[in-house]
Amino acid sequence: MTMHRRALLGAAGAAALATTAQAQAQTRWQMATAYADGNLHTRNIKTFIEEIQGASNGRLAVQLHSNGSLLRMPDIKRGVQTGQVQLGEILLTAYANEDPMFDADALPQLVTNFAQAKKLSDLQKPYIESRFGRQGLTLLYMVPWPAAGLYAQQEVTSLEQLRGSRFRTYSPMTNRFAQLIGAQPTLVQSAELAQAFATGVVQAQVTSAATGVDTQSWDYARVFTPLGFTMTKNAVFISRRALEALPADQQAGIRAAAARAETRGYELAEAAQRETEATLASRGMRVTQPTQQLLDDCARVGRVMADEWVTRVGDDGRRLLEQYRAG
Repeated sequence: MTMHRRALLGAAGAAALATTAQAQAQTRWQMATAYADGNLHTRNIKTFIEEIQGASNGRLAVQLHSNGSLLRMPDIKRGVQTGQVQLGEILLTAYANEDPMFDADALPQLVTNFAQAKKLSDLQKPYIESRFGRQGLTLLYMVPWPAAGLYAQQEVTSLEQLRGSRFRTYSPMTNRFAQLIGAQPTLVQSAELAQAFATGVVQAQVTSAATGVDTQSWDYARVFTPLGFTMTKNAVFISRRALEALPADQQAGIRAAAARAETRGYELAEAAQRETEATLASRGMRVTQPTQQLLDDCARVGRVMADEWVTRVGDDGRRLLEQYRAG
């Protein structure tokens, strides 16, 4: 073999290797979430992304856009549907105007601990999958937030104290809750909370201690009362077209990583509930246990909202609540 021929073969081999390497790394995806890097859900997503990239042996790369930096919460689902991004994470209840089934976990006092949250999530999953499926989306996993509590400037012992207050809302269900207790509903995204409280736009809210830490609630509220009010959940999903365009082994790797992310997410949420409530107290907020009157008030409003919800959802909602309450 002449030196010239060997050189040509060597060049051809190098070109083939380069082409193979390029092909292996050519699938590049974008993912959008509205939550900050330190949030439990975002940390879970980062591990999920690391796992699916690793399982693909470099054939898939995913860039995460956190804290609403690429798409705001109201735009994320549509962004995945239109192919602007391939993966997204949303708070399900934030999309309840689109479909009230997304609001099941936002019914006050329906879910008060992680075992109940898992039970409701598993029962609700087929309904979410079918709705996403009709829109070209594939549900990957769902993880609850720590139980929501009440933030205010003074201890609240009954809902009557909130009558007439400017109450922060972030979903149709929280909006309805504010209406039923005689408060003034005010829509505020989590990234805007500090300014809204500081300027008097809102005076109270119901959300998790995790969100309180993310937004440094000790700068704008004085009292946190853990209520087990709701345990709303986030859904992580993917464009079905993007998923099905991948080889079968990569699709299987993504689904396996999603199952692990759901399990890990519950562990992170439980740890976050303990740690974030302790953080609020350590930063000077009063963490007060709810009075029985406050719990009874919330349960009463919750029953009204559950009846209204079933009316909106229809048979699917009735079946879901019957299954959940059955055992």
